[in-house]
Amino acid sequence: MAKRVRLANEAILESDEGNTSPLDRGSKNHEIIRQFIWDVASINVHLEEIHNFWAKTLGISGPQWMILMALADLDQSHGLPVNVVSKMLHVDASFVTTQSKILEKKGLVRRRTSDHDARVVQMSLTDKTYKQISNLSSRRDNLNEFIFAEFSDRELKATTDKLTSLKKRLEKACLMVALDI
Repeated sequence: MAKRVRLANEAILESDEGNTSPLDRGSKNHEIIRQFIWDVASINVHLEEIHNFWAKTLGISGPQWMILMALADLDQSHGLPVNVVSKMLHVDASFVTTQSKILEKKGLVRRRTSDHDARVVQMSLTDKTYKQISNLSSRRDNLNEFIFAEFSDRELKATTDKLTSLKKRLEKACLMVALDI
């Protein structure tokens, strides 16, 4: 997948050399925006590869790893509803339900009906999962140190803030596009 993104990106950049249309010449940012979009796509592919690596160490899939990470990051020891995890991962709740049942069978997730609403399933990590994630934490910390080595704390915060702002604008743009169709 990463190779496909890289090859597509290279093909676009090569085709653009000396071949700008009148529309492209009117916007200096057009090429920068296109490069940014391809870089973000490439970053996403690489992050998925890393998630798949960590998942493999636990004998699960990349999406299942992401469910565990959502629970690890958000759960305040009361469990999280399926719909909260699905919104965080931008997937359908039925997908999280199906995958969490598999994770439960593997002893990685606990699922229980909410005390307040029998329609809601609360999910939480098992002690086994916390221990396995903890065993990986130094390797994950070292990898994060390597990945973000060129960023000062302030630069990383500023970049994160800009990406959060961009994410919100993209969410609105998706609604705008959906309304136009």
